[in-house]
Amino acid sequence: MHTHEEPEVARRYGAERESLFLPGTEVLDGNALLELARRCGADDAGLVDASRESLGVERDHVQRLLPGARTLLSFVRRMNREPIRAVARSVSNLEFHHTGDDVDETARRIVRELERVGVRAVNPSMGFPMEMAQYPGRIWAIAHKPIAVEAGLGHIGLHRNVIHPKFGNFVLLGTIVIENAASTKSAPIEFNPCFSCKLCVAACPVGAIEPDGRFDFGACATHNYREFMGGFVGWIETIADSRDASDYRSRVTDSESASLWQSLSFGPNYKAAYCLAVCPAGEDVIGAYETDKRGHLNRIVRPLQDKVEDVYVVAGSDAQAHVLRRFPKKRVRIVPSSLRPTTIAGFLRGLPLLFQRGQAGDVVATYHFTFSGDESARATVRIDHGSLTVRDGHEGQADLRLEADAVTWLGFLRGDHGIAWALIRRKVRIHGPLKWMRMFQRCFPR
Repeated sequence: MHTHEEPEVARRYGAERESLFLPGTEVLDGNALLELARRCGADDAGLVDASRESLGVERDHVQRLLPGARTLLSFVRRMNREPIRAVARSVSNLEFHHTGDDVDETARRIVRELERVGVRAVNPSMGFPMEMAQYPGRIWAIAHKPIAVEAGLGHIGLHRNVIHPKFGNFVLLGTIVIENAASTKSAPIEFNPCFSCKLCVAACPVGAIEPDGRFDFGACATHNYREFMGGFVGWIETIADSRDASDYRSRVTDSESASLWQSLSFGPNYKAAYCLAVCPAGEDVIGAYETDKRGHLNRIVRPLQDKVEDVYVVAGSDAQAHVLRRFPKKRVRIVPSSLRPTTIAGFLRGLPLLFQRGQAGDVVATYHFTFSGDESARATVRIDHGSLTVRDGHEGQADLRLEADAVTWLGFLRGDHGIAWALIRRKVRIHGPLKWMRMFQRCFPR
């Protein structure tokens, strides 16, 4: 840098700092920070104290991402609605990907501007988790949804997506983690834009969203995220298990192979996301729905319901029964579960996510699990008329007690060996009527 340029650089730097900081402090001017977000492309934004108690476990994850962080800037980028509603999923996925790029670019611009005035900040990825060393556990650095809710950018709808009061659920979320405190803080909005129309329930091809608000995480992950993460792992294992090209083709159609290649080369593609497509909530969206509800059903909901397509389900799952019952035009494709635990802690944590209430029916049973070896754990699993609870330790009288070597049990869940193999080698011991073990397996098909 030439000497005569230094005063000008210092002047610009000082002016930029003055525009973002409260006079004489290291506290960011919240209004100026929100304006910066809008200049960088955000369609709406809010600020949250990183220590806010209602953030729960996210507070710890924020500190791991940027130790000492005091402010979270949450923002949204609006998606174009009609592409998301398109029956041609290539059109929908293009909109998801490009808006996702916009979110990441907006976040990068905000961080660059903050760095220019000496503020430390980081921008975790928008929506395609990258912490794959932790798969199948928590593979995202921080969760954008609860932060967006705390920042006043909407509430979670029945379909588990954030619904913005103006843009509806046609938004993607970004978060900036900032070291400095900010003067202005946002609060959650006072109403939930979701009005329980249940169109997401009607449109979901695997029945993952239930009318009473329950959510079948496993069904959604198996179908909608077929070409992400676990589904990709299953495809690789199919290749490894195939004797030759002919055997592979008997398991995977040419169109499926081509679709997987498209996801690998272009970016992972959603199989459905129909819950977003049909949602009429939000100020910009609801008017057309209220004016012509029948037209909304005919133009948007029914074409997705009637689409002839492959739907991926686990054999014996509630999702399989749902497709066969509700969508006769869709083709059921049986695949293994894409959510296989790699630790005992992950197994216990995942049980509520994978539980099949339809398979459980009116069963009432208590199970005591005891794991030893590489991982030690004791847990009580209670199935009660279609509901499930998992608690640490042993509680109450068990209908069935299972003792297992941790590595052997995880191998059984992966399909490396059967339960009979483990029983013969006394690596797994079952105390109680075997009917309860069969019932447990039925509630968690693999």
